Amino acid sequence: MSRPVREVSQAVVYSTFVLSLIGLGISGYLTFTHFEGSKYLACSTTGLLNCATVTTSPQSYAFGVPVAVLGLVGYVVLVGLNSPWGWRAPWLALHVARVVIIVGSMAFVLWLIAAELLYVGHICEWCTGVHAVTFLLFILIARVAPTQLGRESTSQ
Repeated sequence: MSRPVREVSQAVVYSTFVLSLIGLGISGYLTFTHFEGSKYLACSTTGLLNCATVTTSPQSYAFGVPVAVLGLVGYVVLVGLNSPWGWRAPWLALHVARVVIIVGSMAFVLWLIAAELLYVGHICEWCTGVHAVTFLLFILIARVAPTQLGRESTSQ
């Protein structure tokens, strides 16, 4: 027997939706610059902060796909799942998918940060923006998931 999906606060609903839109915007920008060239990157090109070096490195691909495209696809899905409609949806599978996607995204972000620091030797400010948004989404979703999915203990 399936349990009903519990509602979460409106603050979480709108915060996750806005963060997902921000992530979508940054990922879209990074995808555009990936295909149109680093001349459109508005960031530092000297020292530790160097978007062009990061976004053109071999580590800017995963499984043969540009990381920016993976981020864009991920945020398109997250915008839908984190929309007010997505949070109200009665289907448990959507809410489980939200948790699985954000956990996977956070693991991928940790790998990307390690790649930036250990292999590339530079940090991209725009990528860091996506990483920060993903981390904030991870915190918000992880905080409400047990209650929303009906897994939180109600015994005292």
